[in-house]
Amino acid sequence: MKELELSAKTVEEATRIALLQLGVAREEVDIIVIKKGKSGVLGVGAEDARIKVVLLEDDDRQPGAGNDAAGTARQVLSDILRAMGIQATVDVTGSGDDGVPITLNIEGDDLGVLIGRRGQALSSLQYLVRLIVAEKLKKWISVNVDVDWYKKRHYESLKKLALRLAEQVARRRRPITMEPMPPDERRIVHITLADDPDIMTQSTGEGDGRRVVIQSRKK
Repeated sequence: MKELELSAKTVEEATRIALLQLGVAREEVDIIVIKKGKSGVLGVGAEDARIKVVLLEDDDRQPGAGNDAAGTARQVLSDILRAMGIQATVDVTGSGDDGVPITLNIEGDDLGVLIGRRGQALSSLQYLVRLIVAEKLKKWISVNVDVDWYKKRHYESLKKLALRLAEQVARRRRPITMEPMPPDERRIVHITLADDPDIMTQSTGEGDGRRVVIQSRKK
């Protein structure tokens, strides 16, 4: 069983360095925190974090560590990040079996370049990963790519916004047109308000200017 001990300013940074040195994913190791570390005050009294990383045996590894669809997707994304010179780790959830999508979450520091303006860079990265995975597996697999759960948080905020706007529409009986959004965000709005008996939604516009209109069912 391979083990590695190292120190860094934070546990997250130490974990990322260890994974890069071992060339494995987060789900392939067991992380033991020896010392959490301290930030100190203006650098005074600061202490580094220290961890022990234990490489798991094949039977103990989580889904996504092998040569299955999830493992292939993680490897594809890891190779892309390495080619871009970006140091980060990729966590995997979902197997891609029976229609369950694979979600790859990238964790690290200063990853804003992977998100881009309004998530456009992230959407392009996800599309690229899907194409390469489909070519390798000879079939289309649903793969979602996220960065520090940016999309997950953004989708939750979008749901709250849609519900808030729906309340305004129901109260004022006047339609509200939202800002232009990509297809996945428009879909979130449509699904969030689909069961509202007083509200209906529709998309309007073309290309990058396509928007969702929230309007009352009652005239």
